[in-house]
Parts: sequence; C-alpha cells; structure tokens
Amino acid sequence: MRLVIQRVLRASVSLPRGGPSRSIGRGLLVLVGVGRGDTEAVAAKLAEKTANLRIFSNEQGKFDLSLLDVKGSALVVSQFTLFGDCGRGRRPDFTAAMAPEMAEPLYRAYADAVARLGVTVERGEFGALMQVELVNDGPVTIWIESGRP
Repeated sequence: MRLVIQRVLRASVSLPRGGPSRSIGRGLLVLVGVGRGDTEAVAAKLAEKTANLRIFSNEQGKFDLSLLDVKGSALVVSQFTLFGDCGRGRRPDFTAAMAPEMAEPLYRAYADAVARLGVTVERGEFGALMQVELVNDGPVTIWIESGRP
C-alpha cells in the first residue's frame, strides 16, 4: 500500500453524477493506493500508523500530536495512480496496482481500521472520478509505503 497523507484544515470530495460531497474539518486527507501483494494485515498496520502519526503541532510548534490527540477526522480517497511507474516512456505503467476487484476490499479494510481506532472517517467512492479539494495545513505532506521488497 502507498499512502499520501496531507494534514488539512479542511478537505472534501465531490462524487460523480451529482452525488453528495463528503467533507472533513481539521484532520488528514489520505490518498490510498493498493498494490499487488497487499493484505488486510498491511491495511491494519498502516491504519494504526496513520491514526498515531505525530504530525500535528503541540503548543511549542513541534510535531508531537497525532490525529487521535487532536480529535481530527480523516478523508480517505482511493487512488490507484499512486502505483504509476513513469520510469519508461511517457505513459505511466499501472501494472503494480492491484486489480480493482481485489483492491476495493483492502481500501475499505484500511478505512474501517482507521475508524475502529476512534477517528471519524469520510470516504471517496472507490474507482470513481472525483474532485478533491483541500486546504493543506503547513503544508505537511507525508508518503508512507508498506514494506514490500
């Protein structure tokens, strides 16, 4: 799994075909890519890391507080393009991304695991074209990848 985590003051996702938008206030926008070889155990481990990642500032301005500490929310959006390999040619190669029918349950498992830790979670729609808006706080952007060879 690959996660791009952005600390936000607010974020929202607009769904296709006029579906309702989903939004959060202070918290994290998490873009989730699921790769070949990922498992529910990987999803659970990264969910725990996300909820406890100390990237919010304390009173002295130091990164010392987690999403749980600040009682923030998470907007979790699937993004298979995180597995785009641009090493050859001009078109990204997405063969490292897991097939959608297998990736969707792992994306859901990740979001569910974050919620079970006590975080309010909003989600995008898996596999849909969406418009994501955010106000990055800092800016702070962190990349996390599961430890596969």
